[in-house]
Amino acid sequence: MSDCCSPKGYRSIFSEKRAHAEARRYRRRGLDRTSQRIAELLKQQGIVGRTLLEVGGGIGAIQIELLRAGITRAVNIELTPTYEEAAQGLLREAGLEDRVERRVMDFADATSEVEAADVVIMNRVICCYPDMPKLAGAAAGHTREVLVVSFPKERWWTRAVISLADLALRIARQQFQVFLHPPDKILATAERHGLKTVSNKTSFFWEVASLRRTIALPAKYTLPGSRATPAIDPHNWPTRRPSRCAHQMAVSGGFGLDLL
Repeated sequence: MSDCCSPKGYRSIFSEKRAHAEARRYRRRGLDRTSQRIAELLKQQGIVGRTLLEVGGGIGAIQIELLRAGITRAVNIELTPTYEEAAQGLLREAGLEDRVERRVMDFADATSEVEAADVVIMNRVICCYPDMPKLAGAAAGHTREVLVVSFPKERWWTRAVISLADLALRIARQQFQVFLHPPDKILATAERHGLKTVSNKTSFFWEVASLRRTIALPAKYTLPGSRATPAIDPHNWPTRRPSRCAHQMAVSGGFGLDLL
């Protein structure tokens, strides 16, 4: 990780206070717009019996909605421990504690410690990480079937907002930066790992892209005892199969961008 974004910087931006505020908002209003788009996209494609890996899932709201819709098990990877208390509270309320494993690590640096999943989500996470190819490649490499990723559109207004946000962070001496990684490079990185982009929907600020596996997942991302992953026809993803035990940009809350 580059010097611009230290563990202290992440903990300061993604604080316990912020996590509890997000949890309260989810209890009152449900998923924000971008998260809702992701959840509905996956539900429409069929998720019953599948496993989920979410990188930077925060309080785990998308996981809760997808577990209720048929996902059997979920793993959440978080860079800091500041969201754990709020997330565990939501899981207890939903009765889903035994179906979610939450881990704290730098996912891009610990890929060998995480098993691949049928569905992988990175929602507003890439823009918070300096090394896009490393993170996007790790997520794609852990995707058995479908990867859904959201990131800021590359437009003049997104560049302006992110530039202002980074200026405010520097003035506040925060060890954190927001990044506008080129969307075409994000998708190209994932596609180099055997995925194909099948949809790319945009809102005012965010893009939500869905990619499906077309080339079998390398064995190095499958832990001993787990099943092999065949190549999947991106135009013929089955809607159901037999059941088996199966971040939101740091400053987005301040600018209201998570609502767009």
